[in-house]
Amino acid sequence: MRTIKLILFGKLKEPYLRDACAEYEKRLGAYCKLETIELPPQRTLDEEARLALSKISRQASVAVLCIEGRQLSSEDFAAWLEQQPNETAILIGSSHGMSEELKARANLRLSMSAMTFPHQLARVMALEQLYRAFQINTGGKYHK
Repeated sequence: MRTIKLILFGKLKEPYLRDACAEYEKRLGAYCKLETIELPPQRTLDEEARLALSKISRQASVAVLCIEGRQLSSEDFAAWLEQQPNETAILIGSSHGMSEELKARANLRLSMSAMTFPHQLARVMALEQLYRAFQINTGGKYHK
């Protein structure tokens, strides 16, 4: 079974966001082994990079969410995910951004939108798009 590591800094504070994440995490259990790794925020982006990289194996494919990343359709993201090895890490930086070291490690730099969203909402959106990608790739009914 494919392993997806969702690596991010900080914890969800709002109950409604925790509930949304829990729902998508439950749904994703049918398609992958999902590991959500909440890391404590660090003093510098370089320290955050070292901590995040320690959670990723050398053979893993990495996608980072960053403002200068590519915007993909759900179908294109699903196709990208389908082509990756059995371990994929998706990194969401802290509210301070993401280090160049993490961006350099990425196989995909991904932007959700040209708009700005709350940092914690990005987690929900990433989980939803992962679920949608698995539904697309397996011919499920969720994606219309």
